[in-house]
Amino acid sequence: MENIYVGLDIGTTKVCAIVASVNESNEINILGIGKSKSEGLTRGVITHIERTVSSIQAAIRDAEQQSGIKIQNVVAGIAGDHVSSFQSRGVISISNPDNEILSSDVDRLIADTRKIALPSDRKIIHVIPQEFIVDGQDGVYDPVGMSGVRLEATVHIITGLVSATQNIIKCIRKSGIESQDIVLEPIASSEAVLHRDEKEVGVALIDIGGGTTDLAVFEDNTIRHTAVLGIAGQKVTDDIRRGLGILNNQAEDLKIKYGHAYLPTIVDNTIITLPGIGGRNPIDIEKKLLCQVIQPRMEEIIEIVALEIKRSGYQKHLAAGVVITGGGSLIRGTAELAKEVLGIPVKIGIPQGFKGGFISEIQNPMYATGVGLVLIGLKNRNRTTAGSVAPPGKMDGKFATVFTKMRDWFNEL
Repeated sequence: MENIYVGLDIGTTKVCAIVASVNESNEINILGIGKSKSEGLTRGVITHIERTVSSIQAAIRDAEQQSGIKIQNVVAGIAGDHVSSFQSRGVISISNPDNEILSSDVDRLIADTRKIALPSDRKIIHVIPQEFIVDGQDGVYDPVGMSGVRLEATVHIITGLVSATQNIIKCIRKSGIESQDIVLEPIASSEAVLHRDEKEVGVALIDIGGGTTDLAVFEDNTIRHTAVLGIAGQKVTDDIRRGLGILNNQAEDLKIKYGHAYLPTIVDNTIITLPGIGGRNPIDIEKKLLCQVIQPRMEEIIEIVALEIKRSGYQKHLAAGVVITGGGSLIRGTAELAKEVLGIPVKIGIPQGFKGGFISEIQNPMYATGVGLVLIGLKNRNRTTAGSVAPPGKMDGKFATVFTKMRDWFNEL
């Protein structure tokens, strides 16, 4: 028997729905890809409900038609520059007669770390354990079964605006479907494009989307830092539009077809003919001129990410370098530019690990988040207890509480 999972990436420039089936051998087949132009979002945040609903419905229809499956539930992503994260700490005592640490003790500890003062307009999206400390002994990643009288944990807490999350759930429901989970998008993207070995030795994932650039830093198979930055590919398109005096859709096409982010990668400096506006004569420009418009903005994006990596304190822990994904990574020369700016190895992250279906179509950085949402849905399928939190390095169950939590918060929707 096959299980069906659907990832819904509600982005600033596109909405993408990916349908996958998983057989008993855990082999993943991509059955359908639905994509539509996103209208109603600004920098990853919904600003127009009805337009967003229409975009979601169009992508869902596309995916249903291609897969032949009626979509009812999705795992959706959340991003936006309202998302913020910080480290926290919790401590409990172990009162079992034999001092053995149980999974219920871990749950109690994680619940303790959630007892923090937040503004009324913000809620916790994820609590991700970094490490556990048993009787002063740190570096413990799974304390269950150990003996001790004092259990501590450091955790990475990710928060977002209540209204932003409400609007995502509202739009999904208005589209005639339900959300199984809400997952931070850089976490989803990392599931699709990062190898376990990279997460072990230290790696930074940079997902350059249309409205936001997402960052996730890993070490020891654990997320150490996350950030969502409100500058991305749409800014590049805006620069082309303003710089060359053309329409937005023309600027986007120009960026995709001829854009370069790094001048030395241009081998053939061909002439590009742009249609005239309002009956004016066509304009001829060189590829190098287009690159001179694109490169400064791409440099700015990467430099802002570099500052965020430095702020995380893990800039010297990235033995595996940086992996760049998302639609913005498709601009030629992006990896080369990032390598020069960051001074560490850089590669483009492409979703991998599928058995059949639309394999070649899905091997594209723009689908990283959608594919990652499917993979998280798969990893959570065997969860047994809502509210359980997996130890670092074990993704199963880590997001198990999200849907229940969201449903409780926003049951009135």
